[in-house]
Amino acid sequence: MSALDWNREGLIWPHREASDFVQVGKARWHVQRMGSGPPLLLLHGTGASVHSWRGLMPLLAQTHTVIAPDLPRHAFTRGHDAYAMSLPAMASEVAALMKALDVEPAAIIGHSAGAAVALQLALDHGYAGPIVGLNAALRPFPGAMAQIFPAVAKTLFANPLVPRIFTGSIDLVGGAGRFLWRSTHSRIDAEGLACYRTLLKHPGHAGGALAMMANWDLPALRTRMGNVANPVLLVHGGNDPAIPPDWARDAHGWLPDARLEVLPGLGHLAHEEAPEQAAALIAAFLAQQR
Repeated sequence: MSALDWNREGLIWPHREASDFVQVGKARWHVQRMGSGPPLLLLHGTGASVHSWRGLMPLLAQTHTVIAPDLPRHAFTRGHDAYAMSLPAMASEVAALMKALDVEPAAIIGHSAGAAVALQLALDHGYAGPIVGLNAALRPFPGAMAQIFPAVAKTLFANPLVPRIFTGSIDLVGGAGRFLWRSTHSRIDAEGLACYRTLLKHPGHAGGALAMMANWDLPALRTRMGNVANPVLLVHGGNDPAIPPDWARDAHGWLPDARLEVLPGLGHLAHEEAPEQAAALIAAFLAQQR
């Protein structure tokens, strides 16, 4: 399935002027860059895109060069193999992008599954700098669900009709706004909601998110988290229904050098709801590392 059309759907994307397209092998990445100073790499979560950084990016760009790609098979990035969407494979793809851009991140900030990619970059590709996980998806599903969920996602992924069925059903469950609230318990601005609505109704993007979930193996990452030597800041919305705060506390305990900040009243998209609050925590953490 194809990616979104930059000259059609992309017309509403925040910070459009900061966008560029970077060819790495067969893949064509959509990347946004702004600011100057030490480079920060921003990695969004499953089913999102660079638009999720619309409020946080300009704040971080006051002191850093901020680089945010659409992950493989998400939004406007295209050309990645659908069966190369495992966590190690995705980290390898991001590492190749950084090499093509000639960038060594001073820190990596990942939201949800993007935080898992950041840890995989540390474990497999020698990244030794600070990591910030925003509502980080690091804890595997408990018990049998750890095997059942990926198996179900793989079954759905194998059916090419599923992404179209999903995107066509968004209006049946009350539209993108209601679906997003039920999934995240976050209230975001109209600009962000318009982007999520566009993503949720696009079969190519939905197929990319499903491929990511089908190939995700958090239990394997869990066995290696004790080897992560990087300093890690976990920032978590206290009302997150997707990744409960107790799961964040578990992940915090598995990392050798980690700190956890819980933000009361915010959901899974806490960094979109309160970008100034997230930026302040990130700035203080990075200052401590220097």
